[in-house]
Amino acid sequence: MESGGASPMPTSVTASRISTPSMLNPNANPPQAKICVYCGSSAGKSPKHIEAARALGKVMAQKNIGLVYGGGTVGLMGEVAKTIVSINGPDAVHGIIPEALVKWERDDTYADKKDANGYHVPEKSVYGRTTVVQDMHTRKRMMAQEVLEGGPGSGFIALSGGFGTMEELLETATWNQLGIHCRGVCVLNIDGFYDGLLDWIHKAVEEQFLKPGNAGIIVTASDAEGAIQALQDYKVSEARYGLDWGQQ
Repeated sequence: MESGGASPMPTSVTASRISTPSMLNPNANPPQAKICVYCGSSAGKSPKHIEAARALGKVMAQKNIGLVYGGGTVGLMGEVAKTIVSINGPDAVHGIIPEALVKWERDDTYADKKDANGYHVPEKSVYGRTTVVQDMHTRKRMMAQEVLEGGPGSGFIALSGGFGTMEELLETATWNQLGIHCRGVCVLNIDGFYDGLLDWIHKAVEEQFLKPGNAGIIVTASDAEGAIQALQDYKVSEARYGLDWGQQ
């Protein structure tokens, strides 16, 4: 999944400004938990990566957690999406993809289906609902919006991936550090894939480029159950910057 540059989240999605039904009415049922999954549009060399994507989809479906993701139908992205849809149906998944990436992150299911705006979209019964947007910033904003409006346990999980996955993961962690949101950010570290990133975080603390308390903004798990539990147990760092984004 490719990515654009930094795009600060607009005030409409900052955590302090989100009002959910359960906040307005304590007796109302909380909204469904939503997890945004960042991952590659490739299956990867090792079968462990696609197996992890499938396992994450199964556990999310079992726990009735909604998926928002980058909208591709190939690689790890497609595997997570179609796994959840096969268990909980198309309403459990929302893919958001820029128009420019449709021809790269798609399979043959895009051939005949078009949405109301004339964009080619995949088969909803296989991959869930798909929204085609104009640019990368809109994609990331919309994905984050759904997570921040989700119920307890909502957050962001990164499976294995390339530059785009890493950019999205670190931007989401940066938003957390800056106080733009307070949702959990977790890497599902399959077969040591993210060991280098975790070593870099420790080195950044050691060299005083990162506050020790903020090293835990990104939490880790080695399997799907652990990743979802990590979001449910997530504790906001007290070392985050207390910035006011209300007037931005």
